[in-house]
Amino acid sequence: MSEQVIGVVGAGVMGAGVAEDLARTGHLVVLIDRHEEALRKARENIAQALRFQRFFANSGSAGKPSEILARIKMGTDYSALSEAVFVIENVTENWAIKREVYSVLESVCAPASVFAANTSAIPITRIASATRRPAQVIGIHFMNPVPQKKVVEVIRGFHTSEATLETTQALLQQMGKTAVVVNDSPGFVSNRVLMLTVNEAIFLLHEHVASAGDVDQIFKSCFGHPMGPLETADLIGLDTILLSLEVLYESFNDPKFRPCPLLKKMVDAGLLGRKSGKGFFTY
Repeated sequence: MSEQVIGVVGAGVMGAGVAEDLARTGHLVVLIDRHEEALRKARENIAQALRFQRFFANSGSAGKPSEILARIKMGTDYSALSEAVFVIENVTENWAIKREVYSVLESVCAPASVFAANTSAIPITRIASATRRPAQVIGIHFMNPVPQKKVVEVIRGFHTSEATLETTQALLQQMGKTAVVVNDSPGFVSNRVLMLTVNEAIFLLHEHVASAGDVDQIFKSCFGHPMGPLETADLIGLDTILLSLEVLYESFNDPKFRPCPLLKKMVDAGLLGRKSGKGFFTY
């Protein structure tokens, strides 16, 4: 259990999951989002998840649901992060938005604070360039849903120091996570491979080679995957998939990362997956 304050920026699915997992493992959390509605939904979703924990004897949570929720302070004012020793950023995969967030973090956070980017594809070295503390910037790619996924991809940027890496690994260990450390590259390991797989699966659907259910069934039955690539895309969010592919396409200038037209059409139509109730499947 830690009495140090951990900041979490972005109260979407990933940010809320990170805040919940930190609080479950005894950390004091400040969750910031510019939208009150996002914070309201985050509080509801975290409270619901914590209510379910009582059904599991080995939930690994530090305290009762009410005690855990009380460890998370929520707000829209970034100045609340002034006491945070470690900040985990979870905003959308849009470089212009992320760059603005880091500018604000620089102005409110203590000079010794570590900034961790929970990003799907944007290079950590690029993110570090938007700060005055590149040695204290690192990537932490949590998997969704955060409280249930025990392995985390940790990305070392060009300037990331050993002290920052050790601090990050210690925090993840406190959260019960196993860190796999990789070097910086757009998409890192997981999403550089996953986004290609998902995009190609969407092309199969686009070309009427197979239905969404059949594509996923092959992966689940033949390869033992718990989820197929299209169900995985729905879980991540098709808007996030598209943004990640666009980052990879721009970063590598390689046509293999060209987003499928069907993906673009679905995002335009608001069919984003689980978050909207409909994507490749209906929820």
